[in-house]
This record gives sequence, C-alpha cells and structure tokens, in this order.
Amino acid sequence: MTTSLSQRLADARRNHTTLDTLSPEHLPADADADAAYAIQHAMLDASGARLGGWKIGAKSDSGPIQGAPLPAVDMYSDGARLARADFTPLGLELEVAFRFGRRFDASTTPYSEAEVRAGIGSIGATIEIVSSRHAAWPDVDKFAQLADLQNHGALIVGEFTPYREDFPFVAPSLRFSFDGHDVVRTTPANPAGDPRRLLTWLVNHATSRGIAVTPDMVVTAGSYTGLFFPQSAGTASGRIEGLAPVSLTLY
Repeated sequence: MTTSLSQRLADARRNHTTLDTLSPEHLPADADADAAYAIQHAMLDASGARLGGWKIGAKSDSGPIQGAPLPAVDMYSDGARLARADFTPLGLELEVAFRFGRRFDASTTPYSEAEVRAGIGSIGATIEIVSSRHAAWPDVDKFAQLADLQNHGALIVGEFTPYREDFPFVAPSLRFSFDGHDVVRTTPANPAGDPRRLLTWLVNHATSRGIAVTPDMVVTAGSYTGLFFPQSAGTASGRIEGLAPVSLTLY
C-alpha cells in the first residue's frame, strides 16, 4: 500500500493531476498516522525530490501536532510567478516560518523544548499554496490528506530576519491582499497558538526517523489568515509587521 500510493502521489504531483477516490486498501489506516508519514517520505523518494523544509500545524493551542516534509523543488523565492492551472484546488495562506541556527542530528534521544527554542536562528513570512492530489478534496480521509504532504502545493518564502524572542507570534499585525483587496476574513491568529510550540515536535519527529534538521530548512508553521481561494489570475501580497513582505503572482 505504501509503495503504490506514494508512487501515485508522486506521479500526480509531477503531472499536475488528481487521483480518483481511493479504495480502502489504499488508505493509510493506522490511527497514529505512521503509515501516512511513511508515505510522505516514500513519495519524496519516488519523486527524486530533495527535502527543503517542513510544514507543521495544529488545530488548537493544545491539540495534536502534524507535519509534512516539503520538496525543495516546490519552494520559491518572494515574487514568484506560478501557473494557476498547476494547482487544483488552489488556496492561499499567510504564515510565519522559522530557520534554525544550528543542526539537529538524527537521534534516538528526544531534544528538549529549551534546546530547540534556543536553536531558532531566524524568522520570515511565507505564502503557502494549499492544494491536493485527491480529486474529492476536502472530502478525503484525513490520513490520505496527511500522506499527501498535508495538502501542500508550494511555498513562497520571503526574506528572513534574525529571531526575536519578543515577536508577537500569537497574533501579529498583518495584511494579506489579492490584487490590492484585503482577503483576511477573521481576526488574524494561528490556531496552534504560539507556533514555536510546534518546533520541538518537528525536530523530534524528524530526528527520531533518522533525518537531520538543518539551518537551510524552512519550517513554516501554520496560517494566520485562514484559506483564501482566488478565482482569477492576480498577485497575492502578504506583510506581517516586523518581517519582510512576501508576494506571489498567479497567471
């Protein structure tokens, strides 16, 4: 199951196609999500994709954390121009991301929260394109979505700035617009609360699987704005106060 679904997901990402409804035997069914996480990495291997970063998130400030590795080929610099047709569906989120100032090597011993927090090197704004390889999304098994890199399409990465302990991570002042029109419909907030709480989980999730977390990796940590689904070509512009702006043009 892991091999067949990972290859199908890899093919769908490469060809910008979607998969029809999966039969039960193709679904990652174990409740602790281990099968879905195995499929994530098998899919990257099947794609020949280098690991460029991670996405992490939680639905509440005390809820369980999930994550996914991000293919480097799907990470872009500020000002990127991407084809709308390459993503079906296509949602946009404005997020904050982290880079570490040190390397966390693979380890069977968990890293402490203090150790991980002390390792944060810089922060920046990102725009994530949320997309899916499942034609029935969002009515798709939650572990199938997790296996599909938790609905990741692409990540546009703004310029990073040195980490500030006093940055208002829970509810920063921000603006997110599309062709000049504000697209934030709720009070800006990360459902996970302070996104730094997600980082220790990520470091231990990766290193316990034999994967080092390195300073070149971008760790994007959940949306402050909710999902916006653009209905036309145009430019999305995000600015989180204290960070460099980030933008994406869809054509």
